[in-house]
Amino acid sequence: MSKQLLTVMAVSVLALVGAGCTTDQTTNSNANAANASATPTTRTAPDGSDIITTTTDASGVKTETRVFRNNPRVSRVVVTTRDGRRTVRAYSPSGEEKEINDVGDALEVSGDKIADAARWTADKAADVGDATVEGAKTVGEKTADGARTVREKTAEGAKTVGKKTAAGAKKTGRAIKDALTP
Repeated sequence: MSKQLLTVMAVSVLALVGAGCTTDQTTNSNANAANASATPTTRTAPDGSDIITTTTDASGVKTETRVFRNNPRVSRVVVTTRDGRRTVRAYSPSGEEKEINDVGDALEVSGDKIADAARWTADKAADVGDATVEGAKTVGEKTADGARTVREKTAEGAKTVGKKTAAGAKKTGRAIKDALTP
C-alpha cells in the first residue's frame, strides 16, 4: 500500500504543478496582451497624415489619433470609444478643440472635411479677404483713372471756354471801340 500511496501523492503533486504552470502561462498571456494593447501602432494615410492607433486600455477605452502634418486647418483628430460610444474631437493648428459629428470615419476622410465639420474656415476667410483687397485695389485704380480723365477733360473744356471767352471779349471790345470812335 505504501507504493500506491506514494504513486497517488506523486500524481497529485504533478497535477498541481501542471495546473500552476497553466495558470502562470495564462497570467503571462494576459499581461502580454495588456501590454500589447497599450502599445500604439502607426500607419500612414494616403494624404501623408499619421494614424496612430492605441488599442483598448485597462478601463476598456480605445483611443485612435490622426496627426496631420501639412494641413493648415486641422492639426489632429482624436477618436475615443468608450462603452461602444465614439467621440470625435478635432484640433486646429492654433489649439482650438471641437467635438464633431457627421464626418464619417475621421481616421479616413480628408483633413478639409474634418475642418469643414468643425466649421473652421480660416482659408476661406483669407481667400475672401484677399479678394476684397484685390477688389478694393481695382476700384481704387479705376477711380484714379476716372478722376484723371475727368480732370483732363475739365482742363480741356476750361481752355476751350477760356479761348472762346477771350475771342468773344476781343470782338466785344472792338465793337465797343468802333461804337465809341467817331
